[in-house]
Amino acid sequence: MREDAGREEFRELVEEALEGFPADFRKLLENLAVVVEDLASPQEVRLAGVDHPMQLLGLYAGVPYTRWGRERYARPPDVVRIYRLPILAALRPGEDVRERVRRVVLHELGHRAGIGEERLRELGVY
Repeated sequence: MREDAGREEFRELVEEALEGFPADFRKLLENLAVVVEDLASPQEVRLAGVDHPMQLLGLYAGVPYTRWGRERYARPPDVVRIYRLPILAALRPGEDVRERVRRVVLHELGHRAGIGEERLRELGVY
């Protein structure tokens, strides 16, 4: 895939990553919206604690699985945002964009599972 990959082509990579998510963990995909955007908004940048939207590859907004209760589905779906332009800009020479997208999607789903940033880095899901 080219570095200037279009949104539709990029969205297909995100779908592919979601379809490859292990069956044992599919519950994490329930009541979840996954959207592809070019860049994070200023509000999302502040929420993530970064200085610039190009530093943010993805963002999970919702209630982690470890805090789900009975009223779980009485509210709108949680959201995972995947940011196309920062991911493409972060690619190293020879790095496969499909693999980078997969790792970002898994990283955000890890947050949905209740796994913190430090532990995700230890697990290599980054």
